[in-house]
Amino acid sequence: MDKVRAAAGDRKREYRVEELAEAAGITTRTLRFYRERKLLQPPRKEGRIAWYGEEHLARLRMIGELLERGHTLGGIAELIGAGESGRDVAELIGLEAAIVAPWSDETPVRLDWDQLVAAFGDQLTEENTAESIAQGYITIDEDGITHISRRLMDATTALVAEGVPLSVVLETSRRTQEHVDAIAELFIDLTREHLLGALAADTPLPPGEAARLTERVLRVRPLARTVVDAQFALAMDRRVHAEYDALMRQRRENGGTEE
Repeated sequence: MDKVRAAAGDRKREYRVEELAEAAGITTRTLRFYRERKLLQPPRKEGRIAWYGEEHLARLRMIGELLERGHTLGGIAELIGAGESGRDVAELIGLEAAIVAPWSDETPVRLDWDQLVAAFGDQLTEENTAESIAQGYITIDEDGITHISRRLMDATTALVAEGVPLSVVLETSRRTQEHVDAIAELFIDLTREHLLGALAADTPLPPGEAARLTERVLRVRPLARTVVDAQFALAMDRRVHAEYDALMRQRRENGGTEE
């Protein structure tokens, strides 16, 4: 039997219930359950036969994707209810993806114990290891460690090679984390109050609003990094000049005292 009903004219592809379930990779029982939960749009009826279209298949695939992300059927029903069309639901999913997309592109790096001893020597202490674990940078096993960021690990080993004690590097890292967490909170507040305020409202988003919010989120994300990078560079300029001036003043004063 042909699984696709070729309709006259420009009618789109249509499926019987068994055909739709097979195309979506689910059972007919699951499909009917989704219908009962009003997760699926009503089919087109032709006599006693129900015909489903590509929009139904897209909805089923969307439901499967949301379930894989950890959404419950109740939550999916609310999400679907928030939109009046399949496009609205797709836009809400796109907005969610834009909001929770990872900011970090760091790649983990694995080092065995011999590599760690070669890099840190007798500084590879239980205290330093515990501090690295507490900061969330490493996990350990019998054969060595996995660091969440190759760049941070390379920076750590380079600083130690230049003579900075590992404990000092870790203390600086801990304090840096505290500051960058505060910076991240500032941008979260800005985004919540000025960009995504509509999501906190009790009323559904107007048609197309989710797509507009997605575009705003995608435009703003790189701006946050730009602001932080520029502010850090400017702050380093200020601090380096101030520190250098203070050092030179101290040298002049010491030289004047000796004379």
